[in-house]
Amino acid sequence: MGNTGRRWAWVAVLLVGVGLHLLVLETLAGTGTVTFVPALIVLGASVAPATFLAFAQGRPVRRPVPGSVVGVAALLGGVIGVVAAGWLEYGTLHRLGVLPMALVGLAEETAKLIVPAGILLLRRRHPSPAQGLVIGVASGAGFAALETMGYAFGAFVGSEGNLGAVERTLLVRGLTAPAAHLAWTGLTAAALFTFAAAPGGRRLAAFLLTFAAAVTLHTCWDTFGTQPAYVFIGGVSLGWVLLRLHLDRERPPASGTPPASNRERPDDHRQFAEVAGSEHF
Repeated sequence: MGNTGRRWAWVAVLLVGVGLHLLVLETLAGTGTVTFVPALIVLGASVAPATFLAFAQGRPVRRPVPGSVVGVAALLGGVIGVVAAGWLEYGTLHRLGVLPMALVGLAEETAKLIVPAGILLLRRRHPSPAQGLVIGVASGAGFAALETMGYAFGAFVGSEGNLGAVERTLLVRGLTAPAAHLAWTGLTAAALFTFAAAPGGRRLAAFLLTFAAAVTLHTCWDTFGTQPAYVFIGGVSLGWVLLRLHLDRERPPASGTPPASNRERPDDHRQFAEVAGSEHF
């Protein structure tokens, strides 16, 4: 896919996702067949995270993250993240008898970093903040989608089949996911990849501060639980990750005729091609 197509792929993801969700919703409402409920929940929980992930992956970069890596990060990041967070929260509740919101935020932000950290260890060549951000967003997207599915299923069972309760859950949690889980994990993974690219005290401190900020935002999100709080915290989180997307983007080299200096020095051109070829993620 060309740069232009990749950059605007998020629009197609959004339109197709919303269209499929509405199609399933109308079919469910018209037929009353509860077997459509799982499809409704899966689509409703996935459209917004998938759209923002496509948006993040579509930013101009010199070494874009392969789609296979993004898919693995989303799938494993979601499954491993929710399972790890569930066990951490269960262990904390079992030991303390209560589950403080700060520990929930710490457990979930730690769990969502497991897969990005694993990918970083397996593919250590030329890590960049832009790559870390996309992989982190993918892990956060998988986590957010699965978590929303769980809450929507709980709303369906708890309301004895009330579709209105399911739709409200999907609407609130689905639409806010990019400003919550996706943003927080994207930011912390970007800081982690920045540190891995050139380890140092300042970059380690930057990663730790970013992680602490993500945990704090997560804790405030869960603690206050009001619309003004969601708007403020979501605005800060989304604004931060969009700023990071803008600052970390690595524009690909312009295509076309090489500069005259390269044409006059074929050896230098060949050396450049070899170096560029070695930088693929």
